[in-house]
Amino acid sequence: MGLISSIKIAMRRVREASFRRMSMHIQAIHRETGKNRCFLFCDMVWCALHYGVGYLDYHVFGFAINRGKNRRTFMTMNHNVGLTRLVNDRTLYPIMNDKFRFLETYRDFVGREHLDLQGCDAQALEAFCRKHTVVFAKPVSDFGGNGVERLVYEEGSDWEGLYQRLLEGKQYLVEEGIMQHPQMASLCPSSVNTLRMVTVVLEGKAHFLYALLRMGSGQSHVDNISSGGMYTLVDAEGVLQFPAFCDRDGLYYDSHPLTRISFPGFRVPCFGEAKDLCLRAAMTVPGLGYIGWDVAVTPQGPVLVEGNVLPGYDMAQNARFHPDGQGLLPTFEKILGRQIPKA
Repeated sequence: MGLISSIKIAMRRVREASFRRMSMHIQAIHRETGKNRCFLFCDMVWCALHYGVGYLDYHVFGFAINRGKNRRTFMTMNHNVGLTRLVNDRTLYPIMNDKFRFLETYRDFVGREHLDLQGCDAQALEAFCRKHTVVFAKPVSDFGGNGVERLVYEEGSDWEGLYQRLLEGKQYLVEEGIMQHPQMASLCPSSVNTLRMVTVVLEGKAHFLYALLRMGSGQSHVDNISSGGMYTLVDAEGVLQFPAFCDRDGLYYDSHPLTRISFPGFRVPCFGEAKDLCLRAAMTVPGLGYIGWDVAVTPQGPVLVEGNVLPGYDMAQNARFHPDGQGLLPTFEKILGRQIPKA
């Protein structure tokens, strides 16, 4: 990366930075490592210039103690965007970004019914809610759990008022609630705890890259990291080996703070079936070659929740999940058979 490009990336990160959150991460790293806070700040700035790594990545990648050549083994935001541009056809993005198109394209993998409020009335909404008891109203193109609302059927509710409110909030999609597998619910019963499973399609073949388990904190009905959830890496056999990390407070947890379920040793049910589901889904639209699939595990097996055309590169590279200090860039480039161009 040239000097001018490095400076531009660093300046963009400065503009986007929350200095309160940056300070929070510096404090957390100081507690974890004992490193001097001024040194950490200066090293963060250096890494932003030299590697294109922001303060959150600096923390989760363990760069305070992971130095030298190891730092070059980590995928950055620029690698992630570069890979997306390399194997994803942007004209196909509406399939993933529009939830109705996603549900139609991947209907064989989602395992649930849905309703489009733009094409029905309040009576249809009432009938749908009566049939499924628990449903979720969602915006069609938002992400990160924004605008998701859990609705429970109650006799005598003001269905016309609810219908109008959802329309005004552009929560046009109403989906049947997912009943998750009891083992998954034991982690955090208030949210559907999902797997983020990443695939890449090359020369007509789908490859599985990695899986993360995401769970709610107990304070929300969604498991999104941006909504205060936590995550940990899943090994090749579907077993958790490491603590979970919460981005909101910058802390690691050996067990869930609400349910006290221990993370290390927890076995994800139906993991092999979930992996196979994603590999088959990846071949449905091969032009979408790099996708992060969100998968829920039900008593009947795994189902797709949604797909993401720009999978997160950071969570799977959390330093606690890689005691050898190595990032995932060599793994990606080995599968690709070439270097990933930076955006």
